[in-house]
Amino acid sequence: MRKKTFATAAALLAAASLTLTACGGGDESADSPVTVVSEDTSQQAATVLDQPFDKPDLVLTDTKGEKYDLREETAGKPTLIYFGYTNCPDVCPLTMNNIAVAKKQLSQAEQDELRVVFVTSDPERDTPAALGKWLKGIDPQVVGLTGDFDTIQAGARTLGISIDPATKDKNGKVVSTHGTQVVAFSPKTDKGYVLYGEDATVDDYTEDLPELIKGEKP
Repeated sequence: MRKKTFATAAALLAAASLTLTACGGGDESADSPVTVVSEDTSQQAATVLDQPFDKPDLVLTDTKGEKYDLREETAGKPTLIYFGYTNCPDVCPLTMNNIAVAKKQLSQAEQDELRVVFVTSDPERDTPAALGKWLKGIDPQVVGLTGDFDTIQAGARTLGISIDPATKDKNGKVVSTHGTQVVAFSPKTDKGYVLYGEDATVDDYTEDLPELIKGEKP
């Protein structure tokens, strides 16, 4: 892990919410989508928390259209959670592909143990079918979740991650603003103790995942 630091969860609630990505896309009449990322001077791939986050109490719908209780389904499992959306032109697919590539370096047993959860920040367009199709091209084992926006937004806030409803800008482009953090949860405590920024690379995840799966600090 590059440049590990230790900070309280309370401090990160403010810091994490500042790292937002405004993604434009999904409108056929629009020009090429653009992404605007607020400046982040930390240059950190990840932060290890001394006061970890509780896992969000979310009951949503998976890609099969079935109810998925996040806490219940991932209890005792190493879990990575990311909030994003399928029409995101760059940050979301890059983050998910980085995790998927790193995950393939694990043993099959470790891959089966790890839970990677993608929660949409754009549930109006990200139906279970849309999520399933998009995630199939990245990693079929990823759990895709959708549901009521207010519920998803409230769950994200418990991790210090801000998401806003999708809107259209003056050019008619659909814009969704969402935090870009990946939160890793320990299988030992079910607490979120590692926070990855959007600059985390395949190498960062490849190095850290074996320790995260064991519930160790990478």
